[in-house]
Amino acid sequence: MDPTSREWSLLEPHLPPSGGRGGRWNDHRTVVNGILFRVRTGVPWRDLPERCGSWKTVYERHRRWSADGTWDRLLQAVQADADLAGRVDWGMVGVLPGPRARGRCPQGQAARPEKRTAPRHHRPDEGLGRSRGSLTSKIHLAGEGGCRPMALLITPGQWGDAPQMIEVLDGIRVPRPLVGRPRTRPDHVSGDKAYSSRRNRRYLRRRRIKHTIPEPRDQRANRRRRGSAGGRPAGFDRGRYRRRNEVERTINRLKNSRAVATRYNKRAYVVHGTVTAAAVRLWLRP
Repeated sequence: MDPTSREWSLLEPHLPPSGGRGGRWNDHRTVVNGILFRVRTGVPWRDLPERCGSWKTVYERHRRWSADGTWDRLLQAVQADADLAGRVDWGMVGVLPGPRARGRCPQGQAARPEKRTAPRHHRPDEGLGRSRGSLTSKIHLAGEGGCRPMALLITPGQWGDAPQMIEVLDGIRVPRPLVGRPRTRPDHVSGDKAYSSRRNRRYLRRRRIKHTIPEPRDQRANRRRRGSAGGRPAGFDRGRYRRRNEVERTINRLKNSRAVATRYNKRAYVVHGTVTAAAVRLWLRP
């Protein structure tokens, strides 16, 4: 479903200016409708409806906006509008590994043996890796209590979760035009036990961010074995930890977009732009 007039009025002021060489930025609304339609349905670009205009124009603009950071700026802009209206729940920001986007096999390779077609290593700009089953990408996500994404990161599917937590939280940047610098620090962060590490807890304490992360059994046993040198037990608020489902629901809302649940693009920056466009769509909804 295309954005309503109310949703378009929230998005339009933050789009790049129209005009330019060859008039390439004209008719933003038709092109944005085509991009969001493709993100939602996952259809090939050539199969976009005629009401979306030229499929090549829609694809090229999405690729350009993914490459130059336009989608990231649009996400920050709609987050800033929501924060100004008091719609951002800074008291509950959860970090979870999102869905693995399964990479599609190039045409003509599906019938060949898997070991011969899948390269052992992939280019860094592809964000593809071999995890259980096939080639996949992983979406690491920070979401707020309103079931909307705050920041995201695309990595190969076999990468661990804990090392990505700091980079995901560093990606939170909500502009505040009325009070100065953007807000980057949530009041409270929750995560599952996959994010429990000394490095992550040290980072959160240094930034004075309260956190609720359960301590795995092996880490707890190792701390007790070391005695006083192992430090104090990590605090755990069971009531706040129950709210982790809000981030899981955010992931499910993103997976409703077929181009997010299944990876159709080769370059990681286009995949990042696709997921960010789906996140912008969630922020536009009331």
